[in-house]
Amino acid sequence: MGVTVEPVITRQGREVFIRFPWRIYEDDPRWTPPLLADQRKFLDPEKNPFFEHADVSLFLALDGGGQPVGRIALTVDRAHNEFHSEQAGFFGFFEFVDDPRVGRSLLDHARQWFQEKGLTKIIGPMNLSTNHECGLLVEGFDQPSMLGIPYNPPRYQEVLESWGLAKAKDLLSLYLFPNVVPEYLNRAMARIEKRKRFTLRSFRMGRFQEELEILWDIYNTAWERNWGFVPMTQKEFHFAAEEMKSIVLPELSFIAEVEGKAVGFSLTLPNINPLLKKMNGRLLPLGWLHFLRGKKNISSFRVITLGIKKPYRRMGIDVAFYHATYKRLTKIDALLVEMSWILEDNIPMLEPIRRIGGTEYKRHRIYERNLND
Repeated sequence: MGVTVEPVITRQGREVFIRFPWRIYEDDPRWTPPLLADQRKFLDPEKNPFFEHADVSLFLALDGGGQPVGRIALTVDRAHNEFHSEQAGFFGFFEFVDDPRVGRSLLDHARQWFQEKGLTKIIGPMNLSTNHECGLLVEGFDQPSMLGIPYNPPRYQEVLESWGLAKAKDLLSLYLFPNVVPEYLNRAMARIEKRKRFTLRSFRMGRFQEELEILWDIYNTAWERNWGFVPMTQKEFHFAAEEMKSIVLPELSFIAEVEGKAVGFSLTLPNINPLLKKMNGRLLPLGWLHFLRGKKNISSFRVITLGIKKPYRRMGIDVAFYHATYKRLTKIDALLVEMSWILEDNIPMLEPIRRIGGTEYKRHRIYERNLND
């Protein structure tokens, strides 16, 4: 197959780029279609504040007849390169038909494009950074998809690795069945409560903007030492939060306070992927109906983030978050909760999750390659 890689420069081309995954996954029951409106907004430089510090270019791979057979997004994130003192380029939204030559053509184009910009490393897949969906699924293909966690065919891994990309870091997803609060958690929580060193409260939806300011401060402070972390601007954080606002459950969103000062937060969201499958990318004409009818019957959840400022990490706040979340999930008869994603070497986070019954069942991989090799 003769393949050319062309830039997306028109609104029509962007629409082709956004809709391309339907060609790849149309008959794959494990894939969850994203909302088309959300994808358009996310990739719109005039609406997504990520573009204020990043240059993103979209490309389509075309066959000899001009039909799309693959896609890729290439990103130069100035905030990342400044924070990490490197010259890296990122690839994401990486999809291609069942022909390895198409995938390699897209990666060859990425290498040339980044080299022309003076970059020395390629990292991915990321859509568009570690603050968004990222990683290639390499284990757990038989498991149901989870909100905000990428899915891809197994064949992508061989193409990336044969092209010369090597593992940079693995991201783990763990699950547990929240039928009964583990006795270990109850005993630990009883000891912690006697010390009275902090308090936990639920997220106040009536003061949404004020709460976001608190979470933004904690996020940029608590995660700053994590691998691949890039601080989010206030606009970025609010943009992401607005996307999730309609599904946030205050009873599963907790903020820890020490002497009235917020020092950590935990956020668990309902897994709306089964509803998104029924909507098939569209809110209209029946998408909202599926969403409203199905929202109350969701039985799986994802602990999407849990962070504590460093000076307060030995006070048992993490245990309190787990206990409060577990307790609430048992009350609403949740069938499964996923904790993701967690860096494979983040032992302080992984050990307590495994202690309360967490079991690894998915693994995503971020790759890298030196462009001068």
